[in-house]
Amino acid sequence: MTEPKPGVIPWPPVIYAAAIAISIILGMLYPLPWIGDLLGDILFAAGWVALFAVAVLWFTAIRTMMRARTTLNPNAVPDHLVTTGPFGVTRNPMYLANTLLLIGVAFVSGIAWFFLLAFVAAFVTQKVAIEGEEKILAAKFGKKYRDYAKRVRRWI
Repeated sequence: MTEPKPGVIPWPPVIYAAAIAISIILGMLYPLPWIGDLLGDILFAAGWVALFAVAVLWFTAIRTMMRARTTLNPNAVPDHLVTTGPFGVTRNPMYLANTLLLIGVAFVSGIAWFFLLAFVAAFVTQKVAIEGEEKILAAKFGKKYRDYAKRVRRWI
């Protein structure tokens, strides 16, 4: 049996960049109604909290991976299984941060397409990237990865 191989195209950044571009275009061409007044103000504030969480997740995930001396490239086979820092809460902190980025921008900008496409991007990322990455991690790290996957959720 051959080990799964990583892909060539770094799909997650492409998927999220496409979701951002499509959200902007659809927001200009077909704007959706947005919640106003007090709830709109609460969502605006929540959007900034989400964007702050994005920065924290990105920073801590990158720092944790660099300290573990493993690759940041989503298409490379990792040298080490990282299970600490944000990886102790979610197996995919970078992808979670990307999804939160779209949700936060939706709440701050009032462009509902960002919110809708955040979930589409997360689903597509799971299908074209995460599930393959999990096979590679299971093949390389075996029981250690399977135990980790039982303990820590894929998203949140």
